[in-house]
Amino acid sequence: MPAFAAVSAFIGVHLRTLAVGLLFFAVPAHAADPKKVIRVAWSSAETSIDPQAESDEASGSIAHAIFDPMLAYDFLARPSKLIGNTAALPEVSDEGATYTLRIRPGILFAPHAVFNGKPRELTAQDYVFSIKRLLDPKLRSKWLFLVDGKIKGATAAMEAAKKSGKFDFDAPIEGLQALDRYTIRIKLTQPDYSFPYVLAMPATSALAREVAEKYGDDIGFHPVGTGPYQITAWTRGSRVVLEANPNYREEIFSGDPGPDAVSRAIHARLQGKKLPIAGRIEINVVDEAQPRWLAFLNGETEYVRPIPEEFANLAVPGGKLAPNLAKKGYQVMPDEIAYITYTTFNTQEQIEGRPNSLGGFTPEKVALRRAIVHGWRIDEQISILDKKQSTRGYSMIHPAVSGHDPAFVSPTLEYNPAKAKALLDMFGYVDRDGDGYRENPDGSPLTFDHASEPNLRERQRNELWKKSMDDIGIRVTFNTVERLPQLRKQAQFGRLQSFSYGWIADFPDGENFLQLLWGGSIGQTNYARFDHPEYNALYERIKRMPDGPERNALMTRMVKLVNVYVPWMVETYKARSILVAPWVTGYKKHPFSHEPWKYLDIDLERLAKR
Repeated sequence: MPAFAAVSAFIGVHLRTLAVGLLFFAVPAHAADPKKVIRVAWSSAETSIDPQAESDEASGSIAHAIFDPMLAYDFLARPSKLIGNTAALPEVSDEGATYTLRIRPGILFAPHAVFNGKPRELTAQDYVFSIKRLLDPKLRSKWLFLVDGKIKGATAAMEAAKKSGKFDFDAPIEGLQALDRYTIRIKLTQPDYSFPYVLAMPATSALAREVAEKYGDDIGFHPVGTGPYQITAWTRGSRVVLEANPNYREEIFSGDPGPDAVSRAIHARLQGKKLPIAGRIEINVVDEAQPRWLAFLNGETEYVRPIPEEFANLAVPGGKLAPNLAKKGYQVMPDEIAYITYTTFNTQEQIEGRPNSLGGFTPEKVALRRAIVHGWRIDEQISILDKKQSTRGYSMIHPAVSGHDPAFVSPTLEYNPAKAKALLDMFGYVDRDGDGYRENPDGSPLTFDHASEPNLRERQRNELWKKSMDDIGIRVTFNTVERLPQLRKQAQFGRLQSFSYGWIADFPDGENFLQLLWGGSIGQTNYARFDHPEYNALYERIKRMPDGPERNALMTRMVKLVNVYVPWMVETYKARSILVAPWVTGYKKHPFSHEPWKYLDIDLERLAKR
């Protein structure tokens, strides 16, 4: 899905017309039905529902149901197509360096005591305030990379905040202005043809300043937005209940019918309906796969996304829906996300004042990381851990986004324990005391710790790590075991040596993956703390370029640098499936959006007969 092709359709004269897509009409329509409930079980918990702060999938999905970005994706259109949401599609000038958007009048925030019982209308200034929040050093936003260095005057505002200790939200920023109540203009430091994608992400959604100021650092636990749902019950890390926002605008579905029969059937059922349809969403956090799977089979949840790898062979043997499930009317569909998995290696030379056995860029350290990669039993990961719900990945850029080179295959990622042993021998990692494990070239013990979550799958992964590393004589420990939000925080601060993770593309451009190893993302999403001058310079160049062969060539060069210095071991591209209950209609996962809750409908009669 080339990014420039997706964006070019709305650059120029055609942008000056209103978007076709989700239209808002002041016509009578049925309200969301409180009897229609979407129940889901998630494997990991939310952290906080602050769209500018958190980047995990759970928090993002909930935030996207509560808060509104200015733009959105047409639900069924493939390739992905941007449409207006709270604003019409932007007017573009200065060859892609200036974006002007007009907010639709009459959009209201959900009711909240801070508004003193009065309707609170969404304005352009709310988006100015919310985007400024990304720049506030105090927030330590994981989404800063989306705007870092891009908006005129923003870097100076950030530097002033670092010096004073407080971000001045009232100080004007040249590139971020509300021209009037409903018009926002964003001026970039240079052309960026992918920037409209940023305006479709929850990270640029609107918060009301008075709510943010009331709750301060605790704002993530008091979300108030203009989206289709609001939180009505919340046991942190365990259960979240959303109900339809009573102030939500009249949103009547209309859009592209999509390229396939399933999409066209969904389109026909949704045509002309008011969104959202279901009045309630119930989310429960269930760490282990078996109870999540059993809850679905028992009719306690409406869908399971994805099908747990442990049960994939039961649900979709040979890639086809099991006959017993098909007979009952269950539906299987691909989980349309651009999702890569990788293991990250901390490349800094010390961790909290202690030497890091994996860190540094001297030849022996690079050789050690390469040997670890050569020793990893990737085929067993795919067959045993993933249950063949993934394919081998060589590039950190997923095939579904621009910049992916399908011809690139890296010898660095080859499973080859003999090559691993030869590398280790060559650079002085040998077993001096005969205990079966190698020492460092200086004779000190060689070991590294692989951090993991406390669940069955990660315990199985750890067993595979031990077997893989024992084969080549490297001692690996598993002392750091915490839930994923805590692991991410530790990785942000550079406290982990290695851990296995993944990234789901936020928009259809390879830049979204490449920023994960950009030096400017250290302390945010660059868990490897990789800070390579050439890589950084190339990243700065591609941010300024439109999609095309020249930009793609630079992206491939960056991928090669990653394979040379090995801050990551790229593992797989996920190829997972979703199972949907017979009484649910409208489910289709968009590649670059979160859960499609507002489109889902429940057949109450069929549900009663389950």
